[in-house]
Amino acid sequence: MAKNFKELSEREIVALAISLEEEDGRIYGDFIDGLVNTYPASAKMFEEMQAEESEHRASLIQTYRERFGDHIPLIRRQDVKGFVQRRPVWLVRPLGIETVRKQAEIMELETRRFYERAAQHVNDAAVRKLLGDLADAERRHYANAEALEQKLLTPEARRGEAVAERRLFVLQIVQPGLAGLMDGSVSTLAPVFAAAFATRNSWDAFLVGVAASVGAGISMGFAEALSDDGSLTGRGHPWIRGLVCGLMTTGGGIGHTLPFLIADFRIAITVALAVVVVELAAISYIRHRYMETPLVSAALQVALGGALVFLAGILIGSS
Repeated sequence: MAKNFKELSEREIVALAISLEEEDGRIYGDFIDGLVNTYPASAKMFEEMQAEESEHRASLIQTYRERFGDHIPLIRRQDVKGFVQRRPVWLVRPLGIETVRKQAEIMELETRRFYERAAQHVNDAAVRKLLGDLADAERRHYANAEALEQKLLTPEARRGEAVAERRLFVLQIVQPGLAGLMDGSVSTLAPVFAAAFATRNSWDAFLVGVAASVGAGISMGFAEALSDDGSLTGRGHPWIRGLVCGLMTTGGGIGHTLPFLIADFRIAITVALAVVVVELAAISYIRHRYMETPLVSAALQVALGGALVFLAGILIGSS
């Protein structure tokens, strides 16, 4: 069972401090490994933070040996009540830069508070001084984190990281979202308008459109989530991609389905056609904006695909 902090002896407190510094240093090493290829400037910042943690650990070990001997008992954060449970964000690939920086701030703040409490809890003057010095170091580290970042991240490095961040956003969000939007907007045209022209009933067309949109959203969502785990491709968490793709697929189909809530069939068809034009224009713009496809080329490709599916729906529904 986990012990209360106030129940720890001075020997156990110093052993816990050594364990915390070692754990933080290894986490920063994981941050560096996950950032060095995409965000080299930020990785350098964490290298300096890791070096400081190593110095802290060395000082603690030296003090422990002088005061308590060579054997250091294994006391971990989970053995003591009151520590914040850290989510293993460093295991996710690729790492999000803002998530990493926020996690680092939390780690430094928690370590500083631990040293402040520990310094009040011990009686040995040398140990108390060391813990107080480490608390001051963590306080300065936390306060100077932004200044350190400003120093390391030059305008060129910031531009490079901004480009990398944009690429990750495109890879993890825009691509699955665009695939879903295109599938939902284009593939549901045929069943919706086929049902509309076959029945000449807005409500029937609406039901078919909802069923087709929801079914396509579920299918595309699972297909995207199961395509790969993102560990090698850098496409991010599979279930996030699947959720984005599924929602956009459903949204793409629902857009031109909602007009069929209008009871008058002619008005409903007219509004639905206008919505289709807006959807195809939006897809063309997104492809141009994020996929760097020439706008005219993107518009022609999307319009051609949409027109073919739309005509297929009309011909099937009118037969």
